[in-house]
Amino acid sequence: MPIYWAFLTYMLLRPGEENHEYWFMFTGIDKVLHVSIFAILGFIFIAAFPKIRFSYFFQIILIYAFLTEILQDAMGLGRSMETMDVVADTIGCLIGYSIYKLMIKRFF
Repeated sequence: MPIYWAFLTYMLLRPGEENHEYWFMFTGIDKVLHVSIFAILGFIFIAAFPKIRFSYFFQIILIYAFLTEILQDAMGLGRSMETMDVVADTIGCLIGYSIYKLMIKRFF
């Protein structure tokens, strides 16, 4: 989990680059990526700490999402703070949490 968290922090805070248009890109792809990476983070986090209360889990992930968005804006490296990114991050972590709980219920 620490390796994924460090990689995610790097990817979220690295300098912005000019987006090239590729065949697979569409409007809103960045929100899909936010949901996906935070779903993975949420799943890994709850798998690493399965006894943590949901409120603590949710607060930690939400603080991380807000912090990365604030730092993107403050660092001035071509990235900007977007509220919808935090919403996508929140949805992603809830998806990861739900998938973990469903898998535990079904397979264990």
